[in-house]
Parts: sequence; structure tokens; C-alpha cells
Amino acid sequence: MTTSSKFDAPPSSSSKASSVTGPVEASQFLHTPKYCEENIYLLCKKLCANGLADSDGSDLFVVFISNEKQQIPLWHQKASQRADGVVLWDYHVICVQKRKDGSSSHMVWDLDSTLPFPSRLASYVAETFRPSFKLFSEFQRLFRIVHAPVLLKYFASDRRHMKDSAGNWISEPPRYQAIVAEDGTVHNLNDYINFSAVEVLENVEADSVNAVINQRFGIVASEGQLEEFFSLIS
Repeated sequence: MTTSSKFDAPPSSSSKASSVTGPVEASQFLHTPKYCEENIYLLCKKLCANGLADSDGSDLFVVFISNEKQQIPLWHQKASQRADGVVLWDYHVICVQKRKDGSSSHMVWDLDSTLPFPSRLASYVAETFRPSFKLFSEFQRLFRIVHAPVLLKYFASDRRHMKDSAGNWISEPPRYQAIVAEDGTVHNLNDYINFSAVEVLENVEADSVNAVINQRFGIVASEGQLEEFFSLIS
């Protein structure tokens, strides 16, 4: 996960989002800058272990955000040098949690965000993606939604994407061992972060939820389909 400065953004709106699950400190979770995919992988595991999620992670969904050109603007990011917190990432990863009380207010866990932790999905979408701001096509975001139990079984990264052509680290890696999938795969991050417009769902339907639960790499949704998809998660 790396940044670019080739983006001009309008002034930020103020955030009034608040957590409804009680106070949770982001510092409780391991965070390595620029390794959002591993941060969220470990966050899912910890949410399961400490009782903040189902023990098998069935109420958790991992969302990879990128596009064909790997240029996506997100607001309220800790890595930003701007007052509005905008960053142009190549990709980003968050976790969306289904509410246990049956509420439609699903929650977003984003360790790189300055918004409340976690945030209501609707508030997070409004503040982080700013749908009312019309983006040029090269900045329009796509979303790969993967069920956490599937991701925790199959995801792998040997961090090769964070080395330059000479083999030097672009950003210092985590100190723990690289993540290896249960089947022995050592690297498949590209399968999650490489996007094509032809993958985007034509329509969000009940079968879309079944596809996410059963498919290794989930489904790809457009920005307008993200909340619609999670509205089907009951």
C-alpha cells in the first residue's frame, strides 16, 4: 500500500460519526504502516479471539479497495499531510462487521482512518469516499468483498510487492513472519488487489451474498453497490 500526491480534493466536511459498539482503542491492534492487508487480516483474528466478533469470523467481511489504475482517493487517513486527510492510495483494505443485534448499521474497522473506531458504515462511506464529489474515471473506486473466514484460510503474502527492483524495502515490513495460506500458498495478494471493470456485478442480489461466502476471491462491487450489498447481510 503506497501513496501518490497526484490528486486535488475539495475541502473536507466535518465528521459526526460515532461508535455504537463502545470504546475500542485502535492501539489494541497491531498496525504496520503501508501493510493494510496484513493489519486487517490480524484485526479479524483478534476480533474473533477477544469476543468482539463471532469466533469463526462469520460476521466479518474484508473489503479490498482499488481500481484498474490503482489510484483511489480516500479521506480522513492518518497518513495524509493535508487538513482534510485525503490520500491517494494504490489500494486499501478495511473490515466491515455485521451487527450482532440485527441492526442495519454495520460497522467499519479501518486502522488507517482518523474517524471513530469502528465507524457506522453509512458514516464511513460518506466521510471516506465522499460520493457527492464527482471523480474522474481513473479515480473511481471498486470494492472486492471477501468473507473473513475464507480470507483467513486462503490469503497469503510474502511482501514482494513492498520491494523495489533492487530488492530493497519500500517500507519496513512487520517483524512477525509473513502470512502463508493453509494450503501452503506464499503469495496471492495480487489476486485480491488487481481489479477489472468486467468483474463488477451487474446487479446486487441475494446470490451475491452466497458468492462472497463461497468464493475464494469474493465479488467486486462498484461504489454505488457497496452499501446495497451490505443491506442484504442480515
